[in-house]
Amino acid sequence: MSWHKGYRTEAPKYRPVAVVDIGSNSVRLVVYDGLRRSPTPVFNEKILCGLGRGVATKGRLGEEGTVRALAALRRFRAIARQIGARQVYAVATAAAREASNGEAFIAKAERALGCNIDVLTGKEEARYAALGVMAGIPEADGIAGDLGGGSLELVDIRDGRIQDGITLPIGPLRLIDMSGGSIAKAREIVDDYLGKAPILEKLKGRTFYAVGGTWRNLAKLHMAQNHYPLHVLHCYRLTRQQTASVSNLIAHLSPVSLKDIREVSKSRADTMPYGALVLERLMEHSQPDAVEISVYGVREGLLYSKLPRRKRDSDALLSSCWDFARRYARSPEHELELCDWTDQLFGEGKLKETPEQRRLRYAACLLADIGWRAHPDYRAQRSLGMISQAAFVGVDHPGRVFLALTIFCRYEGERLEDDLTRLLDDDANSRAHLLSNVFRLAYILSAAMPGMLPRIRLELGGNKTLVLRLPRKLADLSGERVEKRLLGLANELGRSGKIVIG
Repeated sequence: MSWHKGYRTEAPKYRPVAVVDIGSNSVRLVVYDGLRRSPTPVFNEKILCGLGRGVATKGRLGEEGTVRALAALRRFRAIARQIGARQVYAVATAAAREASNGEAFIAKAERALGCNIDVLTGKEEARYAALGVMAGIPEADGIAGDLGGGSLELVDIRDGRIQDGITLPIGPLRLIDMSGGSIAKAREIVDDYLGKAPILEKLKGRTFYAVGGTWRNLAKLHMAQNHYPLHVLHCYRLTRQQTASVSNLIAHLSPVSLKDIREVSKSRADTMPYGALVLERLMEHSQPDAVEISVYGVREGLLYSKLPRRKRDSDALLSSCWDFARRYARSPEHELELCDWTDQLFGEGKLKETPEQRRLRYAACLLADIGWRAHPDYRAQRSLGMISQAAFVGVDHPGRVFLALTIFCRYEGERLEDDLTRLLDDDANSRAHLLSNVFRLAYILSAAMPGMLPRIRLELGGNKTLVLRLPRKLADLSGERVEKRLLGLANELGRSGKIVIG
């Protein structure tokens, strides 16, 4: 039975759902294209209301922040209705649950938004953040940390399961209040809380998955400093030393200085030094092996929890690529046939392939025809941009570049001279070029139409040959272009090409 049995080939339906996240610092609306394994945002807006400012010292939500938040929620209600969101899920976090007037605010907020708002406990917030990380990075194994304006949630993810979790009151807004605006004092507060957090002992030598806008801004700055060629934050990895270095730098800059840095959001200039301080001290207390950025957090974790088990267990990358195929390919059925057709060359007793390489091969097959509507001169470059910049999850940066390079070469037929390729090792580069040649042969035979590839065999023959077997009824498909493509693929394999009819 094929791995893709049961895949539906019609274009995915547009059934938008919305999530409203009322945090200590920001109030945000994100509308996604549907309740699916890898939802894509179609609208994203946040207002930095600073609801949690003053809660630590005064115990109440400030009037200015409350007024701005309610105005934002009324707008969000109108936008969600305009987009046609069938369901609006709304949650509130630390500020609303801890403030003495939080309950009264939530009552007003529900009237403004027109739906119920769940005030999450610290434990629930940590769980949703962890689910978000697991949804976006399925192989995650380490500690997920979600930094909000009022709190830091830490939760252990091990063997695909959520383990212990804690909430610490060291979000940037709370630190500003508790420290009186002193970074030195804030450092003492952070060290005190982290020193009493036994969960950090489980992070040594593992990966820390960083969630939250403040830490995404830090990663963006690090990318710019190092001229990183792929401007995608999800799955961006830093070593512990790199993380400590950039965090220490930002923690010692003033808000005025930060506003002059293009990569740093000006609206976060006041809180960035404190968020950076928390991350820098985390590195010192826990000694992780690396830090990986997750753009998935509480909102995505909430949606992930609503999925049936079958969809939660499906492959995030392949689900996204299949959606691309259904939207952009001439024939989605053909792309599934291409997956099976390439199986003839890879696997046990054939060309060696790891499970992850096989997964990326299938993803490349699903993406192989997404550029066909562009002018022929631009198909390769268009596909390169679409794939390298797509809102995919479930794939690291080298894997993303591998997919983009494979489809670029499928159209271009030549190697890519681009800085992106430095993210790949020689083996991945060679494999991308090999797979692109397989695709070039397949498409010249099938013309991207279903029903042809299952009738054509491609075999690793004896005496270092690559054999293309055409049934007699398809003998007329053979020709100069087919011979040329077969020769190109055979050369990649160090073999001679041979066409057999019958």
